[in-house]
Amino acid sequence: MADTTPRATSNRSTTPGSSTFKDFIGSQWADREQTIPEPREQAAFAAERRARISELHPGRTIVVPAGQAKVRSNDCDYPFRPHSTFAHLTGWGTDTVVGSVLVMTPNGSGHDATLYFRATAGRDSEEFYANPEIGEFWVGPRPSLDAVAADLGLATADLGSFSDVADGLDASALLVREADDDLTRTLDARLGSAVGGAPATDDVLARDLSEQRLVKDAYEVGELRKAVDATKHGFDDVIADFDAVLAHQRGERIVEGTFNRRARADGNTVGYDTIAASGHHACILHWTRNDGAVQPGDLILIDAGVEVDSFYTADITRTLPVSGTFSPVQRMVYDAVLEAADAAFAIVKPGITFRQVHATAMEVIARKTAEWGFLPVSAEESLEADNQFHRRYMVHGTSHHLGLDVHDCAKARREMYIDGVVQPGMVFTIEPGLYFQQDDLTVPAEFRGIGVRIEDDILVTEDGAENLSIGIPRTPSDVEAWIARSGR
Repeated sequence: MADTTPRATSNRSTTPGSSTFKDFIGSQWADREQTIPEPREQAAFAAERRARISELHPGRTIVVPAGQAKVRSNDCDYPFRPHSTFAHLTGWGTDTVVGSVLVMTPNGSGHDATLYFRATAGRDSEEFYANPEIGEFWVGPRPSLDAVAADLGLATADLGSFSDVADGLDASALLVREADDDLTRTLDARLGSAVGGAPATDDVLARDLSEQRLVKDAYEVGELRKAVDATKHGFDDVIADFDAVLAHQRGERIVEGTFNRRARADGNTVGYDTIAASGHHACILHWTRNDGAVQPGDLILIDAGVEVDSFYTADITRTLPVSGTFSPVQRMVYDAVLEAADAAFAIVKPGITFRQVHATAMEVIARKTAEWGFLPVSAEESLEADNQFHRRYMVHGTSHHLGLDVHDCAKARREMYIDGVVQPGMVFTIEPGLYFQQDDLTVPAEFRGIGVRIEDDILVTEDGAENLSIGIPRTPSDVEAWIARSGR
């Protein structure tokens, strides 16, 4: 396979190239003690996931790349995060080496899995000091093949030998195509675009991999609990920092930075760009510019989640009164959203369809906006499919699955997702909202510019549901007490 690293930096390189330097830098290094770890907790769970996908695709080689680092600007990359499917099937987490590839090869009764990655380079090579993308002096040492094999319970091989695997692939092979564009193009060129070229092959694999993640195993649930706990601490930090938030002309960015600090301290990073939307910015659903001031009397809508080192992420929204108490109108809107959230949660149990969660929340939203006189028809009429007047004030859905991706299982079939039957082990959000744009003439002036969303992460149990984020205050009184405890 062609080595796509490093990107050329020869026009500014000052690395000495003399044999004298090479001999000197390659000598007099202490021996390294190689530690062979015990298998990590998630290794057994990852093996079970591979076995399930093996059963669905017998006799076909399955290629799952981790992916390459993505360019931010020129020769600066974004922090590397492997493709979620690779993370799910290996359990490697933040230790993943860039460019790795998992290959599942048919063995007659299932598949043998081998992890190909670029192992640590010897000190006698030029790579470790001269390659700014993968060299040890630049990015730190890589693990050995033996150490990773023990850590993940997987056979391992050097990435250089993947070329032989690629040469042996035929048109029956399956590939996670979007994980590594360069690798996909290379394999397509070798096989005349036969690999994964038809929906009946790679698209089916992507669908199956996505649907496999609809129900979380015990390890995944534990990681999501960790992510929610870390996210709670992030919200605590933000509230404690409200004085600095109010003092800065771009206070929304202080909120973002404070939360992101917690995400980096207690996890890998944020699971998605933090929304810190104060005042009328809260009516912009994906407000991530976060460049506005936070004013006394504002509500600030904070949609944020910590991604832990296994890449599982929380997704929580709280809407907070910056001054510590809700105004009467703010509280009226907040109470309506909370009622919608609680109504949706109350119906969650195995056997309902996923779409019922949204429908239940919408019944409350329609009823409240009708009671306030905002709709040209009754709530019942508005709920009819051809009307939906209440959706002017909440255009987004109420729920999405959650896991390795904040919008998890995105390639699952509609009949498995929105029309699917809820099962124990599913984890999804419930996040109704009301958003009254600052120039919306259908509502009284005192409502304009108010945006409220309440979002929690829900685990379906054998006989009902558990709100994983119930420990993050969510009722108006509890939110006000939460802010008061911070000293405001």
